[in-house]
Amino acid sequence: MKLFYFTASGNCLAVAKKLGGELHSIPQVLKEGDFTFEDDQIGIIFPCYAVSTPTIVEEFLEKVKLKSDYIFGIVTYGKTHGGVLEHFEKIAKKNGIELSYMNSLLMVDNSIKFYDMDKQIRDQHTKRIDEHMEMILEDIQSRRELKKTSNFLMKYLSNLGNHMYKKEVGDYDKKFTVESHCNGCGVCEKVCPVNNIHVNDRPEFKHNCIRCYACTHNCPQNAIRLKGEKSKARFRNENVQLREIMEANNQN
Repeated sequence: MKLFYFTASGNCLAVAKKLGGELHSIPQVLKEGDFTFEDDQIGIIFPCYAVSTPTIVEEFLEKVKLKSDYIFGIVTYGKTHGGVLEHFEKIAKKNGIELSYMNSLLMVDNSIKFYDMDKQIRDQHTKRIDEHMEMILEDIQSRRELKKTSNFLMKYLSNLGNHMYKKEVGDYDKKFTVESHCNGCGVCEKVCPVNNIHVNDRPEFKHNCIRCYACTHNCPQNAIRLKGEKSKARFRNENVQLREIMEANNQN
């Protein structure tokens, strides 16, 4: 089984590790340029951004050629996933990818723009993550077929969210500031999945941001701030090490 994942704060990588199989980072696949894959089972694991599909995952779906009789998608989310599963399936189908199974997993939301990370971390036990993960694992092992549908309002919210999200990306990094205790370690550059950061004593942003917040959550000094953030707390999934996120995302 081959698993393709995109992660910023570790949630999707933790899910991929739990499912097992051969892991492939979506940013590294895009960097290396080999887009043809075949296996008995293939999975795509990604986070929900603005109740929609991240642009980097859309790019992956547009370029990749997958051959399998069982392809599945898992989306992680923190509040609501809206109609993201159908949005994802629509993009996949447009590019010749037929999905047998789609499901969602409620986890910690890493959006410091909308959520108080202190509360997200404190309340994560209420989300029954391990229990729901085991259910998904059983589904995949038994090759269950499942397509979840959303009502009109959820589909509308996902389309609207996708439109607003795409308007924000790029220059979104102009909302970041770097505090004086930054020591120029370069971690932010190595966890950025789109090569948007160059560290020369201090981070310099290139305005190609996809609003994943990998730089903010993984900064060892907690020195990168977002204008209007709900708290200064940061999050990385406890089952994932910083080294793993750097290996997954580093574009240099």
